[in-house]
Amino acid sequence: MILNLKRHSVLPGFGLTLGFTLLYLSLIVLIPLGATFLKTASLTWPKFWATVTSPRALASYRLSFGASAIAALINTFFGLIVAWVLVRYRFPGKRIADALVDLPFALPTAVAGISLTAVFAKNGWIGQWLEPLGIKAVFSPLGVVIALTFIGLPFVVRTVQPVLEELGTEFEEAAASLGATRWQTFTRVILPGIWPGLLTGFAMAFARAVGEYGSVVFISGNMPMRTEITPLLIITKLEQYDYAGATAIAVAMLVVSFALLLVINLLQWWTRKRFGGV
Repeated sequence: MILNLKRHSVLPGFGLTLGFTLLYLSLIVLIPLGATFLKTASLTWPKFWATVTSPRALASYRLSFGASAIAALINTFFGLIVAWVLVRYRFPGKRIADALVDLPFALPTAVAGISLTAVFAKNGWIGQWLEPLGIKAVFSPLGVVIALTFIGLPFVVRTVQPVLEELGTEFEEAAASLGATRWQTFTRVILPGIWPGLLTGFAMAFARAVGEYGSVVFISGNMPMRTEITPLLIITKLEQYDYAGATAIAVAMLVVSFALLLVINLLQWWTRKRFGGV
């Protein structure tokens, strides 16, 4: 006697869940983005091109994408170190250090901006030591990088940390037993295993930094052509009731961000394929 047993799932069937998924994505992502493109379509092509390529807009692009890339690179390097320490070592206060990593998630961005401005100002705890060296951290592009580094660190740490935990220490011990140096062990054993996670953390930190607003407006000084980020320029145009111009810059930023993230995702796919899906 053959029994036909159906596999039951806690969730509904594929058709229903797919419908809910498409509905949710449409309400949260597709419809707002579609409205942005429709509003931009009210501009003629020469007007759109003049808006998105104006000197002020180009300066904001350079600062937003440049500072985001620098901050993401810094977080990739130091985020790996933080994740390594939290996974590989035991020390007093480890739970506190692990909880502090998530602080930028919980802290309102405006509060973070005010705190960073106070700390890195001329008379701040850190700024008073930078001032004699001629380093201006507040109201400068450096301040933008500092703010974006602060808000992006958790993305790298929380992405790399589970990869390191899964990797374990067996491969490192095997490499050491075969006579490999620490550098050889890191570059040939550890790095290939965590490289996809590092790229994912970099992409998430970069994407988060590109759209950041609250923590930057206080420490940057918001000077056009110097320390004005693109989200602030969009807000400025909205305050001037230039809705079409604001959406045009938003669309340009969206297209560039999507292209960069697509390249990073393709690089992640190639890396997984290159290293056998580790």
